[in-house]
Amino acid sequence: MASSTNVTIVGGGVIGLCCAYYLNKAGYQVTVIERGDITNGTSFGNAGYVSPSHFIPLASPGIIAKGLRWMLSSSSPFYIKPRFNADLIRWGMAFWRKANAHTMEHNIPHLNNILHLSRELTTDIKNEIGNHFRMEEIGCFMLYKNPATEKHEIELAHQATRLNIEAKVMNAQEVQAHEPDVEVTARGGVLYPIDCHLHPGDFMSTLKQHLQQAGVSLQLNTTVTGFEKNGTRVQAVITDKGKFNCDELVLAPGSWLPVITEHLGIHILLQAGKGYSMTFEKIERNLRYPAILIDRRTAMTPMGPDLRMGGTMEISGLNSPLLIKRAEAIFNAAKDYYPDLPVSFPSREKIWSGLRPLSPDGLPYIGRHSKYNNLTIACGHAMLGLSLAAGTGKLVEEIVGKKATSIEMTAFAVERK
Repeated sequence: MASSTNVTIVGGGVIGLCCAYYLNKAGYQVTVIERGDITNGTSFGNAGYVSPSHFIPLASPGIIAKGLRWMLSSSSPFYIKPRFNADLIRWGMAFWRKANAHTMEHNIPHLNNILHLSRELTTDIKNEIGNHFRMEEIGCFMLYKNPATEKHEIELAHQATRLNIEAKVMNAQEVQAHEPDVEVTARGGVLYPIDCHLHPGDFMSTLKQHLQQAGVSLQLNTTVTGFEKNGTRVQAVITDKGKFNCDELVLAPGSWLPVITEHLGIHILLQAGKGYSMTFEKIERNLRYPAILIDRRTAMTPMGPDLRMGGTMEISGLNSPLLIKRAEAIFNAAKDYYPDLPVSFPSREKIWSGLRPLSPDGLPYIGRHSKYNNLTIACGHAMLGLSLAAGTGKLVEEIVGKKATSIEMTAFAVERK
């Protein structure tokens, strides 16, 4: 019975907490082990999107060519810190092999399925525990200035329609009409009404409080140092705060997955992609709609009276320093599209950065690993962690419970080649 089964989750980011939410709801005894205190991290400073419109995986045709143009510029949307690292080289080669039309077309339906599942479940969570995280279901804009980008985004809008995702293509005047409080200097945009946005920090705090009240044990400020294994089972998680027994083990440690799985003799290709954001509080005139500034790879999110701008992809390891140039590029992009936005570039301590776990093909790893029969992995969600969190949590609960899963799962297999 679920009530007598102990599930230990390593990782207290949004994926780990959503796994805990659904496992607790199903009656399991749940412990979450987290290296921090669930007050900061990638799940807190992101753009706050839950976006079925993001059905194109990161590994897609053209990304390699763009990446080669950008990769050595520390202020570009995509930057790889030059260094000799065997795991980075292996990941890069796999990414290069996967970034093709055939793989992308194969992966789009699977990514679309989990995005829709997660979008629906996020609304369910809001209704069940209360909207204490500023969730607004008004859609998200994709804005562009370049004619070639416009052509590409309109093609994506037609593709979205074929996937039963509503897309509204708008000219500059129509976009401006949706933003009466600020000037918008875009050529046009596509609005995806199904998308929603929320305050990710508030979402995490709300989930944390709900889980504590529901009886989930949160073991915070705790570092995993190893595992106790017996044949094909992981019996316990060993930490700097003691040993935690587990009937079932779920790994959801984000970008630290390779560090954790090394203790289990498992190697999974994953790189940390650093993103940056800045949040401006109580600004005089704010955006009405969240928007992605496509040509500049920058996300803009109104959060009540506040505004967050974020973006960039920097592959530079787990402990790289903050690069102020990358934050400046985000701010300059925002000012390029919204020239009269009443904000000034913030001081260094107000610039946030977090690490997003990147798989080589742009799909998350969700499922059992064959080496241990009580191990489930949920990781590699890249920029879609919040978008896919609720769906991933539900799928993990179904996998642990040996139930039929809500969607077909082979594309997310953790040992896929």
